[in-house]
Amino acid sequence: MAGSSTDSRVFTYDLADPLAYLEAERLRAEDPSVEWVPVLAPPAFRCAEEIASMREDVERRAAAMGLMEVRWPEDFPFDSEKAMLAATYARQIGRAVAFSLAAFRQAYAAGRSLAVVDNILVAAAACEMHPRAVLKAMETRSVREALEAASR
Repeated sequence: MAGSSTDSRVFTYDLADPLAYLEAERLRAEDPSVEWVPVLAPPAFRCAEEIASMREDVERRAAAMGLMEVRWPEDFPFDSEKAMLAATYARQIGRAVAFSLAAFRQAYAAGRSLAVVDNILVAAAACEMHPRAVLKAMETRSVREALEAASR
């Protein structure tokens, strides 16, 4: 599920993916010109052992990058659909990077599930997105269709 790219100037990611979190932090520091495109990715984990192994890897890599200690949301892996709708709206208004970094940090630095709308709204507020606008956008067909198109 890790963030990926078909073009070296595009970063596709799902906020439920902690490997994409690491890539987002790297891009923020090293290549701010990359276009960020939220996509809804299928879960990449088949069993508890895979999740445990991935957690260890993410924690080790985050420490090596000098990031805050990883705190895992209680319901990890969480359903990211609502957060990805908010990220798609953020992209439409030119705030994809700011919102997505704030959301990734809510999930993996603060340990807050992005399946919880209030945690999504905290990330939105951190980059000056109005909560009512975010909630309304998450319900619109145009935002849902944009996320679906990007996820294909």
